[in-house]
Amino acid sequence: MELSSQRITLSPFDETDKALFIEFCMCPETMKHVYAPFTYAEAVTAFEIKSQPWTLESKAWLSLSISSLGTGEKLGHIGLKIINHEAKIAEVGYMIKQGAQGKGFAAEALNLVKGYGFEELHLNKLTATCSVHNTGSFKLLEKIGFIREGCLQQNSLIDKRYVDDYVYGICQPTIVEA
Repeated sequence: MELSSQRITLSPFDETDKALFIEFCMCPETMKHVYAPFTYAEAVTAFEIKSQPWTLESKAWLSLSISSLGTGEKLGHIGLKIINHEAKIAEVGYMIKQGAQGKGFAAEALNLVKGYGFEELHLNKLTATCSVHNTGSFKLLEKIGFIREGCLQQNSLIDKRYVDDYVYGICQPTIVEA
């Protein structure tokens, strides 16, 4: 499985994604809105879990690498996890490396995953959760069409501090027949 736009390609994690994933997991600046940075061993274990083969019935993440179509450079990763198989609801999450932020790569990746989720997987809804302090992330979700559905107080524990999170959702567009 591979998804692509004019500038990027998304493909399932493989060993070439390990270094960037570990870098993300161990970087305090990158992780400040997500969770406390991992140790190297924790990051390696997390990568092994996230890079497992995925099927529609999986309870794990479909983890995709975001790469530049022109250069092959690894720009980040994005994932999708079905959290309610019966209601066809999946959560999405993404990380873009510092040098690639603000250039539209995350928006392209999120649009590709949204299209894949609705058109190929026939999901009903996508959700996302982000810290109220992660302005870049929640502005991106809103730009793509996600609706802020609420604020969960003290929902996450990041570096021994409770953080409020926004919850976002976007539903499968319904086609109204005339």
